[in-house]
Amino acid sequence: MKQISRIAFLFTILMVAALLILISGYKKNDYKGRDMAYYNDCLISIYSDYSAGLSEEEIESKYNCEIIFSKDVVSTELTKYYSSGALILDFAPDGEYLGKAVWDDVNEGLIIIQSYTRKSIVIFWLAVLALGYVLLFLVWFFLIRPVTELNNFSAEIAKGNLDVPLPRHKHNLFGGFTESFDIMREELKAAREREIEAGVAKKEMVAELSHDIKTPIATIQATCEVLDMKYRRKLQMLEQAEGVEAGRETDSEAKNVSDEAAEVKDTLEKVASMSAKAETVNSLMNNVVHATLEELDRIEVNPVENSSDIIEEYFNNMKNSGSDSTIILDNHIPRCLVYFDNLRMEQVIDNVIGNSRKYAGTDIHVSFDEVSGSYIRIRISDSGPGVSEDDLPLITEKYYRGSSVKDKNGYGLGMYLVKLYMEKQGGGIEYYNNNGFTVELLIKKV
Repeated sequence: MKQISRIAFLFTILMVAALLILISGYKKNDYKGRDMAYYNDCLISIYSDYSAGLSEEEIESKYNCEIIFSKDVVSTELTKYYSSGALILDFAPDGEYLGKAVWDDVNEGLIIIQSYTRKSIVIFWLAVLALGYVLLFLVWFFLIRPVTELNNFSAEIAKGNLDVPLPRHKHNLFGGFTESFDIMREELKAAREREIEAGVAKKEMVAELSHDIKTPIATIQATCEVLDMKYRRKLQMLEQAEGVEAGRETDSEAKNVSDEAAEVKDTLEKVASMSAKAETVNSLMNNVVHATLEELDRIEVNPVENSSDIIEEYFNNMKNSGSDSTIILDNHIPRCLVYFDNLRMEQVIDNVIGNSRKYAGTDIHVSFDEVSGSYIRIRISDSGPGVSEDDLPLITEKYYRGSSVKDKNGYGLGMYLVKLYMEKQGGGIEYYNNNGFTVELLIKKV
């Protein structure tokens, strides 16, 4: 309310000032009556000038009067002056009556007052106009502008834009209200940032857990496949032995062979059950990963300085995964410091090797070399059928799967993630067909 009080006080001051100016001007132009001594002196001076030979026009101009040379007491020319209340004195230089000397001072005073009145009205109107504009500006500045800013601010908040602050002004009528609104915006922004951070942490945790779970699941499935093959061969041998030597064996030996075969069958059933459960868990993890991958780009990748020997260890560890595809290291990696994120790099290698095992099923050759002195190149090649030329440019797109792998499980995310993680580590990826499918990973050297 201080601003409104100030506006009212200013308006009162300006109006009083305008009134004082009008009254002052009126007093200065107040008609105080005729000074007869002044007019008698003028008449004596007129006599002297007339006797000195000044013309009638010169005398009238010099003394602001009119000389009427007429000896008639009443004439048409004098009548208008009598009616207006003009001062009329006898004009008789050297004692000889020649006419009348007339001063129309009443009309001149009225004309002056009228002129001042017109000027005062115009000045007063301009003052009121200026005051109106000043008041309009003050109303806009103290009332309308803050409301407009609040309106624009609320519109931005409704759009979800929490980065636009609400301006704060020293003499704002809604100062406390404005400050509360801006504090609310800052709290909403902080809450949104915390929510985003929590969401990113959640996505990251899901991705990491999925990797940690899928890797042992894949090992369990591979182990189950090896055990299945092993016990099926053993069962086949027992069945053959039971059929060929059934006649030569005693009942006790035949019973032992039969019991052992039954035990092998039971083991095969358990292995099959374990493999089925592992596949179920794998499918569930795929569903979880698929549900969170829409925001996977926001997962942080933090490359740090690491020894290149760690990458070679990844491949050595994968040799013992129980798969039919053998990983063959053609040479050793150059020993140096490189930039990579341990977890993401392990995921990259696991995805590339996993794709070769799934779609090629051949031995996998891995070689290392330096490129331009700035990168370490890892070349991973299989001897499978490769990727069709139509599918090749698209295999790193999210959810894209080639036309020849529709019968395989997957979501088309492996190569997408490989490219994403390699680029976020400052490296890159190249892939092509060369008597199979080859993937080249570029890791930036320190």
